[in-house]
Amino acid sequence: MFKISPASNESERRTAADACGVPLIDGSFIYRMTDAEDGHLLGMSQFEITASGGVLYHLREIPDGHDFEAMFILGRATMNFVDLCGTHTMRAASAASDGSDGSLLRALGFKEFDGSLIADLTGMFDGHCGGHK
Repeated sequence: MFKISPASNESERRTAADACGVPLIDGSFIYRMTDAEDGHLLGMSQFEITASGGVLYHLREIPDGHDFEAMFILGRATMNFVDLCGTHTMRAASAASDGSDGSLLRALGFKEFDGSLIADLTGMFDGHCGGHK
């Protein structure tokens, strides 16, 4: 099992970014995914919410991590938070898919639009089975 929670202080933010090999972006939010039993870091998402929507900067596991389903859940938790904050569009920065084929972002609901990966969050988390396809 794992736990997803926001990084609550600068030390947690820096530790997560360093462990996942990404630069820390000032003013960004970070969600940490940790092992529920021993608390060690498994992955992180780094994102922000702007007037024009959410931006996913990084969605990364620690090196040698290979758990697609856990990363999917971390990605969806991040997207749900952005949606709950009242913005219903999210863009994946190019760094979000560095080192992967983009399959995780596409599984999360991001689609190619004008050269960017965009996710429409409208209705994605409202509990209806017929939501996004």
